[in-house]
Amino acid sequence: MTGTACSPTALCAFAGAAQILARLRTLSAHAPQSLVIEGGTEADRKTAALAWAATLNCTGQPEARPCCQCPACVQIAQGVFMDLKVFGDQEKITTDEVREALPEWGQPPRGNGRRVSIFFGAHEFHPAVANLLLKTLEEPRPGNVFVLLAPQRERLLQTLVSRSFVLTLPWPGPKAPEPDVAEWLAALLNFWDTGQGWFERTGTKGAADRALALRLLSACQRELTLAVAGDTQGSPAAKRLARLGPSGLRRFDLVLGQAQEALNQPTVMPALVLDWIATAMIAKG
Repeated sequence: MTGTACSPTALCAFAGAAQILARLRTLSAHAPQSLVIEGGTEADRKTAALAWAATLNCTGQPEARPCCQCPACVQIAQGVFMDLKVFGDQEKITTDEVREALPEWGQPPRGNGRRVSIFFGAHEFHPAVANLLLKTLEEPRPGNVFVLLAPQRERLLQTLVSRSFVLTLPWPGPKAPEPDVAEWLAALLNFWDTGQGWFERTGTKGAADRALALRLLSACQRELTLAVAGDTQGSPAAKRLARLGPSGLRRFDLVLGQAQEALNQPTVMPALVLDWIATAMIAKG
């Protein structure tokens, strides 16, 4: 569980803490086996997941859980609680990790609360991982609960969402793209509609370096977030993306994730990655 720790008080103080913690206390009375946490920042989702684990295992007064002081709360904040399992905090989740956890999920928790399994980056699940987890959710095991973290529920396999309760954190206010990136983004969307102008842009020597490609991916992710949230007023790019519909938005997210991985490879030409983004979506936009 390396990398999961935060201060005990952080469990009780994050964006929208009062309302979110109150909602977690209410949910804990009849805890859903699977909870999807969307919205917020990555740090907010992580803290909310740990707060949920603490709420289910806290030994303090019910109306004040998580108390952030009892042994369970402190150990969960430190990432060392015996009934806390964390997947994907630093590396992508593998099928072997999930298979290794299956026997433990078939057993009751070690303590008196719940065993909480948190999955970071659930929107990046390999299909095999998603299917393994889906089978686990279809066969409820008493005392085991699961938490799936993703920026938006639309980016998850819908069969996982349908078997989960969704908790939405306050949406962050994304920054508008810089002028040069905004120009590239407009050109990309125009190419989807007209099929013109993109290859002349990427084919210009030195026009698309790795830094610009990464900034463009970030801008695409911002507009995707706005489109999924339905916050398209004042953003032509988000409004254009919204036309893709839920399945198209999820596909675009997958394309952006694969492009990010490609750009992390030093031998890959950024212009080719950008061309792939454009052509991967144009026929289905």
